[in-house]
Parts: sequence; C-alpha cells; structure tokens
Amino acid sequence: MRNLFRVVRQELSVTVLRKSQKLSYVPTEEELKRFYDVVWNAQNMQNVLILKTLMYTGVRVSEFVNIKLDDIDFTRYQIKVVQGKGKKDRIVPFPSGFKEILTMHAIKMQEKGATFLFESVRKKKYTDRGIRKILANHAKEAELSQPISPHKLRHFLFTWLKKQGIDDALIQPYSGHESRQSLEIYSKLSITEAQNEYENVIKNFPV
Repeated sequence: MRNLFRVVRQELSVTVLRKSQKLSYVPTEEELKRFYDVVWNAQNMQNVLILKTLMYTGVRVSEFVNIKLDDIDFTRYQIKVVQGKGKKDRIVPFPSGFKEILTMHAIKMQEKGATFLFESVRKKKYTDRGIRKILANHAKEAELSQPISPHKLRHFLFTWLKKQGIDDALIQPYSGHESRQSLEIYSKLSITEAQNEYENVIKNFPV
C-alpha cells in the first residue's frame, strides 16, 4: 500500500506536507555547569562518569547502556557504538583528557567481572529508565527550569559543536543521523542564540 500511495502521489504531483522539526529545549552552559556541580557534590563517581560519557559522546541512551568494556579504544580515544539506531555501528570520540579517569573506571569494572562499561550494584547493565532516573533526580536538586534527559545532553553537545564552527559533515558520523538535513535543527538552535547576541550589539551600530 505504501508503494501504491507513492506512485499515486507521483502521478498526481501531490506534495506531502511534513511537520517542521520542533526545537527542543537545550540547557544553557550555566545550567549544565550547575547540574554537573550537583552530580559532583553527590560524591558518586559512577554517576559523574555516566554524565560525562553522555555529554562527551552524544550517544543515545539506548546505545549508552549497551557500551561494553571491549568497545572502548583508549589509544584512539574512541568508543564503538554497536548496532545503534538503524542497526548500524559507528565510532564516537571522547576527549583525551577523559582517558585516565575512564581507564581507571574500566579497570575497576574488569576486576568485578563486568561486561558493560556501566553496571548497577546488582552487576547488571543499566536500563534506559535507570539512566533517566539518575539524571532526573540530580536535575531536581539543581532546580533547573526543565528536567535533564540523555537526549537533551545530546542536543547540547551537537549544538555546542556547531557553535564552535564544526561542519555538519564532521558531526554527522558521530551523531548517527542519516543525513545532514537531520542536523538542521541544531543550526536553528545556534541561530536563535546568535540572534540574541545580535540584539545586544546592534544598538551600538554607527548608523
């Protein structure tokens, strides 16, 4: 039926109207710093590492919970995402400065006989819901205007990268998006912030 409708649309030159992408809430840098401070002050190092890994890699939460110890390349500062969205593998980077603390955590997990990079006290991998709950609890303590979710951290990373002038062609392989068009939402978010800066300086324009 789908193919039939596609042929009919082509024959009749029918244009399908698609909903425009809605701009999601993205935390500000100040909010993210406040959120991180709350996580840090809770003195739960595993939660700190969970947050940093999500922030640095931009992986989806369903991908995050399935990261295995063997998926990490500490030499190249990369993590292999196996069977991510669309059942495709890809590589995501993490900062070289994150290597030491992540290595120490991985060694500790290996000594416990773990398979996954992050496992609960019951020696089982986290669930999507478990990770969301951790972030939600800390966001409440940070008194943010909106809850923090793994997806919002993902939005923050890619928006921030674009603001630094990183081209879509470089972001796309890391993000796991099918096309560069899928990244347009991050461009719009960057432009929104640029507009605010524009308003701040235009009053000093000489004419």
